[in-house]
Amino acid sequence: MASMTEQIDVDVDPATAFVAFTDEYDQWWGRGPIDAFDSWRLVERRIEPGVGGRLVEDYGDEERVLGTITVWEPGARLAWTARNDVTIDVTFEAHASGTRVRVTGTVPDGVDGTASLSMVRMAPQWFPRHLDRRARGASTPDYGRLHLVLRSATPAATARWLVDAFGLDSTGDVPTEEGDPEFTWIELRVGDGFVVLWGGGGTVGTDSPFVYVDDLDAHLARASAAGATIVSPVTEHGFRSYTAADCEGRHWVFAQAGPRLGRDPSAA
Repeated sequence: MASMTEQIDVDVDPATAFVAFTDEYDQWWGRGPIDAFDSWRLVERRIEPGVGGRLVEDYGDEERVLGTITVWEPGARLAWTARNDVTIDVTFEAHASGTRVRVTGTVPDGVDGTASLSMVRMAPQWFPRHLDRRARGASTPDYGRLHLVLRSATPAATARWLVDAFGLDSTGDVPTEEGDPEFTWIELRVGDGFVVLWGGGGTVGTDSPFVYVDDLDAHLARASAAGATIVSPVTEHGFRSYTAADCEGRHWVFAQAGPRLGRDPSAA
């Protein structure tokens, strides 16, 4: 067995922290294009109360079960087991003027726990930000239609510069050291838009507009008929998208809008 633990100190009492963590899971967990198995189809996330309850990504026509609750002690402890037998244990303990939340993931030998351990990695980044917004009576707006992907050889350093110099809002902790830029995805927010720092096979200067459309397949057919060069066909990796070059060779990423990502409110 292998385990990892992260702790979060928050300025609310244990009962409030427990309710925010469970009842408001859909509000504090990441809401970007790569933060669910199929973000473009996601309707809601939820943690169902009580032993036997489930952590669910609800896609309307199907549910993806991320775990089954094994411990439910309001204000004190929550635990669940994922399908691959990875266990996540969350405790809430009064500490100073608030609560110390500990999130522990345990992975059986021979099991790839990468996906399940995202709770341990990301809760310390996203949960305190949610409680801060909650205290201010603020909420994170759903993403709009137009966004920007910035190609970067140094995504972490560039993201820190954009936060410090231009006041962009980071959705999570910006890494202090560079990883492989090809696999580094750092999301910054500007209102209902996002700016992503990413290597993604490009170089500086090959930045891409990122646009949500209501019918991706119809959009691809229209672009092809108009003579657009299709750089990459429709692919799915959290979001569903294709890339095309415009008449000057500039690359555009078009992604399928969903119930929460880039939807047209007038079409609801």
